[in-house]
Amino acid sequence: MTKTATEHLLRADGVTVRFGGLTALDDVGLQVAPGSVVGLIGPNGAGKTTLFNVLSGVLRPTAGTITWKGSPPPGRRTHHLARAGIARTFQGLNLFPMMTVLDNVVAGADRLARGGALSLISGLGRHHRDERELRDRALACLERFGVAEYAHRLPGTLPYGVQKQVALARACVSEPELLLLDEPASGLSGNQIDALADQIRGFSQNMAVVLVEHHMDLVMRVCDHIVVLNFGRVISTGTPEEVQADPAVTQAYLGTSADANDDTNGDANGAAR
Repeated sequence: MTKTATEHLLRADGVTVRFGGLTALDDVGLQVAPGSVVGLIGPNGAGKTTLFNVLSGVLRPTAGTITWKGSPPPGRRTHHLARAGIARTFQGLNLFPMMTVLDNVVAGADRLARGGALSLISGLGRHHRDERELRDRALACLERFGVAEYAHRLPGTLPYGVQKQVALARACVSEPELLLLDEPASGLSGNQIDALADQIRGFSQNMAVVLVEHHMDLVMRVCDHIVVLNFGRVISTGTPEEVQADPAVTQAYLGTSADANDDTNGDANGAAR
């Protein structure tokens, strides 16, 4: 059955973004259903980051609409999105360097705190019950991500893979309805990527996920639906199998035609995977 707009958590229609004379996105559409994992892929410069910034409220489109549960987005600031049930990670981690791992994760629970999580951390407007409940929740989340032993360490003293888990814990501690993941596999080893794939599939039991990622093996393993961008336009959309078999995707990634030889097609399938 075709889903209606109200059955989608997040929907983008006709999104166009122009920077002066440059069109970064041209009439792009995307839908995210509850509990789904949607991948956003494309060659370098395809417009993935621009679309991700539009979806997360960082960038306002030149034309087109973004709706959250059938209504306009709650606001452009991170705390507006968080309180509406949208969380995101950042390609550069974006952890607070002078705050402990625990306090970083508490900061992600802002929408659950009556006075705001950051006010609890700073001691301003402190509610002792709020503080205790949020710290217990943050510790439990760190435990779930396997990094509770680092709760009282500073992020910069930890291995990169551990910092990635802390960033994920911070995004998930408030139990969002939608999680936006910006290249979560970057800098991870093969075993860590395998573990990340299991985590993302686990997320989809409780929330929808939009994944921007260059690691194609991960995308093909975890996504229900994939949108492929090239030069700011959607060139393919569908299941991993449909996208992988689409000649337009092969041409976008490798610059080959659909009539290329078997060896080239084999390489393209590898790129799509």
